[in-house]
Amino acid sequence: MGKADEVLERKLITVPFLKWAGGKRWLITSHPELFPQNYNRYLEPFLGSGAVYFYMQPKSAVLGDTNSALIDTYTAIKDDWEPIAKALTSYDRRHNREFYYEVRDRTFRSPSKKAAQFIYLNRTCWNGLYRLNLKGKFNVPVGTKERVILASDNFKGVSNSLQNTELHTVDFHKIVDSAERNDFLFIDPPYTVKHNLNGFVKYNDKLFSWDDQVRLRDCVDNAVARGVKVLLTNSDHESVRELYKGMGEMLSLNRPSVIAGKANGRGTFSELVVKFYKA
Repeated sequence: MGKADEVLERKLITVPFLKWAGGKRWLITSHPELFPQNYNRYLEPFLGSGAVYFYMQPKSAVLGDTNSALIDTYTAIKDDWEPIAKALTSYDRRHNREFYYEVRDRTFRSPSKKAAQFIYLNRTCWNGLYRLNLKGKFNVPVGTKERVILASDNFKGVSNSLQNTELHTVDFHKIVDSAERNDFLFIDPPYTVKHNLNGFVKYNDKLFSWDDQVRLRDCVDNAVARGVKVLLTNSDHESVRELYKGMGEMLSLNRPSVIAGKANGRGTFSELVVKFYKA
């Protein structure tokens, strides 16, 4: 097996195991040239499905998100993946509409059972959406997917890839502010404004407000001044372009949208990528 094949195999066994609104599989597939080859640590404050992290396969990483259930799931896989895979195999055999709501309404205590529940709901709910009600309970209805186990599943590989990774449930500034010279910081925040349109959007139970966008911009500015390599994605909207005006190389990239209730609400949209380093 040649070196290129070894790299490819390594990447294939650690594909993202979650579907996440705003995921960046399209970016690593269509624009791999955007990512640096040489850097120290990899840092990502809005982890989601971790598509870029699994693509980069860094030797050392610091990953964060404010979604505690998400970070707890990654941590459980890192610490002990086998009971999670076993539970998902059981869910795969039993999955139907009634079983979905039974699992959705249960409260588990062990980290592995909570992680299996999280992954099961992610794979079988409507469009992989993560949404909580005012009481903090997951309330997305069942979707159309019939399988829980995927051909790409390799939780052992995911666990191995996370061994040299720190995982934190924190506000983004904790991760961004910890980045040092020659670290690579990938930033993909929840989008506050719709793609190319006016109006706000909401991906989670807590809105990522415009004040948060400004706060993020200031953190990025400070990180770049420290010599951190930063790649940031956001809505391709005039307000966001104005926010980052004069700070980095701006690129408008097309990507497909699949998070919509009806097929005619889907299509191709542009996203803004701001690059703060030379290749």
